[in-house]
Amino acid sequence: MLLSIKTKLKLNKNQAKVMSKHAGIARFTYNWGLATWNSLYQDGLKPNKYLLKKFFNNHVKPEFTWIKETGICQKITQYAFDNLGDSFSKFFSKKGGFPRFKKKGHHDSFTIDAGGKPIPVGGTSIKLPTIGWVKTHEGLPHTTCKSITISRTADSWFIAFAYEQNHEPTVKTHEIVGVDLGVKELATLSTGVVFPNPKHYKAHFIKLKRLSRVLARKVKGSSNRYKAKIQLAKHHAKIANLRKNTLHQVTTYLCKNHATIVVEDLNIGGMLKNHKLAQVIADCGFHEFKRQLEYKAKKFGCEIVVADRWFPSSKTCSSCGHIQDMPLKERVYNCGSCGHSMDRDLNAAINLSRLAKP
Repeated sequence: MLLSIKTKLKLNKNQAKVMSKHAGIARFTYNWGLATWNSLYQDGLKPNKYLLKKFFNNHVKPEFTWIKETGICQKITQYAFDNLGDSFSKFFSKKGGFPRFKKKGHHDSFTIDAGGKPIPVGGTSIKLPTIGWVKTHEGLPHTTCKSITISRTADSWFIAFAYEQNHEPTVKTHEIVGVDLGVKELATLSTGVVFPNPKHYKAHFIKLKRLSRVLARKVKGSSNRYKAKIQLAKHHAKIANLRKNTLHQVTTYLCKNHATIVVEDLNIGGMLKNHKLAQVIADCGFHEFKRQLEYKAKKFGCEIVVADRWFPSSKTCSSCGHIQDMPLKERVYNCGSCGHSMDRDLNAAINLSRLAKP
């Protein structure tokens, strides 16, 4: 199966400058393609990424000598057009919004390859096509990849690539488990295991406010404003990393130790419309939780069962099957039919686990 890895690069100033140049060329190419696409469409034509790529390479690229500067990998323009085509494909299939122009310093990234040849990786150093040798903070698996994507978060550069690796299913300690996701407790399992919600955003909110206030008071275009911007971006990245680490711990535990996992099909977009709970719901990362479960299920050899969105897991008594209303403020399920009393989340998790039983 295909696995992907992303790790931080250890760059000197000259190498970071080269990365910025590559990201700038990729951004320029993408924005040129988007502007040209919009112009052609307004004239009644139907553009595509292949037409734009051909015109750019034959007529636009020769005019800008800085694109062909020594040490610049020329594959980045090709992938910029591929990304633009993918953005329009998602828009036409109603899976994403209309493509927007890229801005410097926001999600800077570019992709390179070795002209179809496999790129060897392994250890704490990697030789990038055209760019040369760079170091990483952690060791990479000894394998090969077809292409490499390099991106920037705050003032740090990261490398990401996909590679093939064989994985055997792990030994499972439980056949079936139901997982109830929530705000108070991040995940409650039908086996009784509870993963508390660390609420990383709330824990770091005071510092975020202070850094945002410092940034707002700096003069636009000044060096101090840039430094303040980097400090704020680094703190946002820290919170995101803490959140992902928590989700990785939960999803890895689930997929390694359970043969069948039953989860809810949550309407995350609708939940975020509740302005009283939107911040804490977004901090849980339910979409990322589901994404990690899907690929780790293939990696560790387990099955994911998604319950129907309207299945009343919280309203149903796990003892007798009686259904009753359960406001959010009630944290204990007290059945009005049989008198069964149980924690609300555990009751919902048990009901979910039974959906996988024949």
